[in-house]
Amino acid sequence: MVYKFGVFEFDDTTRELRKNGRAAAIEPQPAKALALLLARAGDVIAREEMRDAVWGKDTHVDFDRGLAYCLSQVRTALGDSGDNPRFVQTIPKRGFKFIAPVSSEAGQASEAAQTRERPPAWQIGLAVAGFVLFAILVFARIFLGSDGAGPPAVIAVSIFDNETGNSAYDRPVAGLSDLVVEHLAKIDRDRIAVIGNAAILRQPRNIRNLKSVAESVRADYILLGQLQQGETGLRFITHFIRLKDEAHLEANRLPVPDPDLTGLESAVVAEFDRALRQHVLSGAAK
Repeated sequence: MVYKFGVFEFDDTTRELRKNGRAAAIEPQPAKALALLLARAGDVIAREEMRDAVWGKDTHVDFDRGLAYCLSQVRTALGDSGDNPRFVQTIPKRGFKFIAPVSSEAGQASEAAQTRERPPAWQIGLAVAGFVLFAILVFARIFLGSDGAGPPAVIAVSIFDNETGNSAYDRPVAGLSDLVVEHLAKIDRDRIAVIGNAAILRQPRNIRNLKSVAESVRADYILLGQLQQGETGLRFITHFIRLKDEAHLEANRLPVPDPDLTGLESAVVAEFDRALRQHVLSGAAK
């Protein structure tokens, strides 16, 4: 379905956004959020529904930061503002709503629907059940292994750090770690277990202790990242560390040419994907 609104068109099959007929940049996760907003234009989309549409129910990340990042990127792609929205409105304590007129490829305008709200008890019960299931799966994979092939390698993903001194980058950088968790968790669930929501992994860099991380979450590797301001512009440093001896298996510097961080999400995810496949899934020893 192709949705048209203002000077924009969005294809929910290819997740392509066009402005005045030309391609406009939008990253994969924000594109999923925009697809749901457009499909339900006029509705209030609950935060939990947005979370499930973007990440799915089986992915465990810091959704508050992830949602904040997705919505900020949607607004950036549309030239919108949260303070004076033309397209996406935040409804406090309820969710988000696409407020501009939208027409589909067939020319039928969307109409506002009644607000849908889930009872708090249902939300809490679902969250608790999901957490318990996740804990059981991680325990089984760490201690019992899979198909007799031995226990999977445990990858800890620490919250990434904004070291630029610009607080505007705090949420986007922190949200990147959750996107890395989501991607890596889907690669090979029999051979790797990814942990990103443990409290010890949310500690800032100045008090982070790798030995404590290894003991607390029983991880084999940890992934770290920092956004820094260099002499020639922004850069993002990635670290892939083996925890048993704290050896850096990878430490790379990714240039960030765009101060809006456009393209950083895909570059960081691709870098950690490559490092994981090379140092863990290729058969290299832990």
